[in-house]
Amino acid sequence: MRRISAEQEQRKLPDFTIFFTVLILTAIGLVMVFSASYITALESRGDAFYFLRRQAFWACLGLIGMVFTANFNYKKWHRMAPVLLFLNFIFLLLVFIPGLGEEYGGARRWISMGGLFTIQPAEFTKLVLVIFTASFLSKKNIDMDDFWRSSFVPLLMMAISFLLIIKQPDLGTAVTLALAVGVIVFAAGMPFKQLFCLASFSLPAMLYFSMSEEYRMERIFSFLDPWADPLDTGYHIIQSLYALGPGGLFGVGLGRSRQKLYYLPEPQNDFIFSIIGEELGFLGAVTIMLLFFVLIWRGFKTSLMAPDTFSSLLAMGITVMVAVQTLLNIGVVTGSIPVTGITLPLISAGGSSLFFTMCGLGIIMNISRYNR
Repeated sequence: MRRISAEQEQRKLPDFTIFFTVLILTAIGLVMVFSASYITALESRGDAFYFLRRQAFWACLGLIGMVFTANFNYKKWHRMAPVLLFLNFIFLLLVFIPGLGEEYGGARRWISMGGLFTIQPAEFTKLVLVIFTASFLSKKNIDMDDFWRSSFVPLLMMAISFLLIIKQPDLGTAVTLALAVGVIVFAAGMPFKQLFCLASFSLPAMLYFSMSEEYRMERIFSFLDPWADPLDTGYHIIQSLYALGPGGLFGVGLGRSRQKLYYLPEPQNDFIFSIIGEELGFLGAVTIMLLFFVLIWRGFKTSLMAPDTFSSLLAMGITVMVAVQTLLNIGVVTGSIPVTGITLPLISAGGSSLFFTMCGLGIIMNISRYNR
């Protein structure tokens, strides 16, 4: 007769609210990716199902990854953190190697896997840095009052990754990474004095990176007044608002968007929420936001009820990562913040984002199995 360990006896069922919310959002994403892309895919690639097929492939891989991480003991990530961090820097550097790194739309963010598909290492980086930071700051001998022996190392690793991602360039993902790591450091007990010094340094640095490139400056000015240059710098914001406006309460109907007809750039990616607002209306957009609220709420609840420091910080970091990315994407498409290229988690077309987000949420589900 097989002997059952004490850990197995304590283990409960995972948080199925997270599981089913992820499935619902992913299913909505598949429908909206197809609706937003089938016309442009047919014109540009001769296959109306091109983006849907790719998204479905990654959704299946993501589901496998989520089920795996939901059943993979979270404590093992603690021991694997240094190896994952090493792999992270390898992948980030491979992007810049000719023949491996792929450039699209002026950005070099992808690694080609034999021409079959591409991987975006920055998405891997977000999850790895959250794991590493939670692992490092949960060590028994860590004294948060000693900055150089506690917060300095994870912040340094984050800063190096941040610079490599900015170089691609990908400001949105870099900001998401910085905020997720920053929240973990704060939750781990960084003293207020250190927190103030960190904020005093970070804000000017973020201001510098926001204005270091001419196109970023143009995006800031277009955010302040998009109508000053409606055919160039203000084009994205204006077309996004043109999509959201006609949607009204119930939307113009699934598949009947006008803005996806070559008016709104990349409607299946960064601006998919605009198409949701146009086709499904205010009620559809609010439903999506409520589903994300449920996901984020359950993530924070898992963090608060986690059995140890590592799992608590890990669940919080992953939840903040999803929350920040969601807020940034919705903020961009509604004209609330300057335009930056960042996907809507689980919804937008993008294999790497979908896969690693689902894996991260699977880790939260695994932690929920040991909650107090």
